[in-house]
Amino acid sequence: MDNFDRDKDEYWMGHALALAQEAANLGEVPVGAIVVHNEQIIGAAHNLRESNQDPLAHAETLAVQQAAKYLGSWRLEGCTVYVTLEPCPMCAGALWLSRISRCVFGCTDPRSGYLQSIGNLMDHQILNHHYEITSGIREKECSEILRTFFRRIRKKKSSKPKSPS
Repeated sequence: MDNFDRDKDEYWMGHALALAQEAANLGEVPVGAIVVHNEQIIGAAHNLRESNQDPLAHAETLAVQQAAKYLGSWRLEGCTVYVTLEPCPMCAGALWLSRISRCVFGCTDPRSGYLQSIGNLMDHQILNHHYEITSGIREKECSEILRTFFRRIRKKKSSKPKSPS
């Protein structure tokens, strides 16, 4: 574990969790992300893939876009991204491209997480930028919101009457 302030990380992750709940309420996979710069949220989003029918509308990419617009620069140096679920390869790459300083995530994603689970983009030493990674912040809450969402989806699917063939 790194030497960052865990209480502060847990505080900021609470904002990302609230966004994840908003996503769940919309029927989106409940992932929330914020970008923090100088103790201020400058980007905040949740998944919008279903709502926007856009495969790129992940919480992280949307929050990073907001932050870049706020700063007037694509370089998010000195920024920390807090996200409830380990970023996928696309999002890990977007964070790298934005030059963030740090990514803090709640729970791992064994199927597509690319900062710990199926690989770690930051392990590639040839990259011209590396960001710090902190995992497991409010992990149980982050996992539970996903479990609850997918349980509800499975229950809905199993309770639908089957159409005659």
